Amino acid sequence: MKTNDFNQLLTEVRACTICEPNLKEGVRPVLQVNQHAKILIAGQAPGSKVHATGIPFDDPSGDRLRTWMGVDKDTFYNSQKIAILPMAFCYPGKGKSGDLAPPAICAETWRNKLLEAMPEIQLTLVIGQYALAWHLENREKNLTETVKNWAAYGEQVMPLPHPSPRNNIWLKKNPWFEVDVLTVLKNRVHNILK
Repeated sequence: MKTNDFNQLLTEVRACTICEPNLKEGVRPVLQVNQHAKILIAGQAPGSKVHATGIPFDDPSGDRLRTWMGVDKDTFYNSQKIAILPMAFCYPGKGKSGDLAPPAICAETWRNKLLEAMPEIQLTLVIGQYALAWHLENREKNLTETVKNWAAYGEQVMPLPHPSPRNNIWLKKNPWFEVDVLTVLKNRVHNILK
């Protein structure tokens, strides 16, 4: 895709109001993409803090994710190195037990166009159930089994739980994650970005 076409696509994404009638907090697409990005973070949707700042993963989840990846903020927010493409670009609002699900119309409208515009991606971090459902057709029956079976997805994909503090119990119950998965994740990230 030519740079002008890519910039036009980004302009359209940032001006998108397709979900506006269903977004109590309003429209504010938050993403970080670049045609030369090497790593893609495929997440869920911005939370309330990210909605307020407009900066992806500008919250405790982002702090943990950067630690998992072994990168600093400057590297993380360098769009030529790392793209951040959630399943929905706007904050979906609060539900009974956390944030609402990302509206599917966002991914249906924009995801393939943006993925096709980033041909240099070498590693995709697939975070959370909605991203897993989109990116991994042959995933395991649940998130834990999918993450535990990370090696089956090859060198270019790493399924991960969400780095939210809400997942502290999951992380304590699954100590293998830090030992097995995060060691490989840091090595892959380092090798791609060096």
